Amino acid sequence: MENKVLNGKRLLALAKSNPIVVLLIAVSIIVGFTTSNFFSWGNLGNLISNTAIRFLIALGVSGCLITKGTDLSAGRQVGLAACLSGVLIQRGDYTGRLYKNIPEMNMWVVLLIVLCVGAIIGLLNGFIVSRLKVPPFITTLGTQTIVYGFCLIFTDAQPIGGFQSVYTRLITGRIGKVTGFYLPYLLFVAAAFGLLFWFIYNKTCHGKYMYAIGGNEVAAEVSGVNTKNTVLRIYLIAGVMYALAGYLLAAKSGGASASMGQGYELEAIAGCTIGGVSTTGGIGTVPGVLVGVLVFEMLKIVLQFLGVNPYYNYVVQGLVIVVAVALDIRKYIAKK
Repeated sequence: MENKVLNGKRLLALAKSNPIVVLLIAVSIIVGFTTSNFFSWGNLGNLISNTAIRFLIALGVSGCLITKGTDLSAGRQVGLAACLSGVLIQRGDYTGRLYKNIPEMNMWVVLLIVLCVGAIIGLLNGFIVSRLKVPPFITTLGTQTIVYGFCLIFTDAQPIGGFQSVYTRLITGRIGKVTGFYLPYLLFVAAAFGLLFWFIYNKTCHGKYMYAIGGNEVAAEVSGVNTKNTVLRIYLIAGVMYALAGYLLAAKSGGASASMGQGYELEAIAGCTIGGVSTTGGIGTVPGVLVGVLVFEMLKIVLQFLGVNPYYNYVVQGLVIVVAVALDIRKYIAKK
C-alpha cells in the first residue's frame, strides 16, 4: 500500500513538473479517440520518421542549452547539408543536374563530405563563442545568415532533385509490413545516436564538464575544467549532428532547397525545453529530449487531424515555446 502511495506521489510530482507534456499527451489521446486514422500504423510510422530527424537536431542543440548557450544556426545548417547532399548525390543522367561537371558520387563519400562541412561550421561557432567570447545568441544568429547566404549562392536558389535511387531507398527504407506495421530505418539511426549521447552525457568527462559549465562556469574553470575546449567540442558535435540530419532529411523528402530546415532550430529548442533541458543551464537528459521532441511532433500531427488552418500552427507552436521557457524560468526562480 505504501509503495502505491509513493508511486502515486511520484507520478503527481512528475505531472506537476511537466504540465505541457501531460496536457499534449491528453489532447493527443482525446483526438485519437474522436478522429479516424489517428491511431494507425501509417500515422505512427510518419511520427517516428519526423521525430527521428528532429531528435538528431535537438541532440546537437541540447549541449549548447545545457551550457547556457544556444544555436540559432541549426536550421540553416540542416538546410545547407541537405542541399550539399542533394547536389553531390544527383544521378549522372539527370537532365536537371545543377553542376554537370561533378561526377556521380558514392553516397557514403557524400556523407563524409557533408559531415566535414558541418564540423567546420560547428568549429567556427565554437571558436567564436569560446575564444572570442561573443555571446552564443549573436554568434549563431550571424552564422545562420552566413550559412543561408552560402546555400542560396551554392544552389542558385534552385530546387534540387534527381537523387540516386540507392540513396533514397536506403535512408527511407523500413523493416516489416505485417498488417501495415513497419519500423523506419530512421528509428534505428536515432536510437543509436540517442544511446551514444546518453553515454557521452553520463559516462564521460566531457559530459561532466558540460554540466559543470552550465551550473557555474567560473567554478568549473577554477576546479580545473578546460571550459574553452569543452564549449568548442559542444558546438563541433552540434554541427556534425545538423549535417547528419540534413543528409537524412534530403533523402526522406526526395528533394532539397535552400529554404529547407527553416525554423528547425526553434523546434529543437522547444523540444529540449519541453523535455526538461533548462535554459538556465546545467540540467537536461537525453531521454527528456526525446520525450520533448516526440510530444512536439505529436502536437503538429494533432493540429493536422483537427483541421486547423496551417497558418495557425505557427501561432500554437510559438505559444508552446514561450510557455515552456516561462515554466522553466519559474522552476529556476523557485529553486533559488
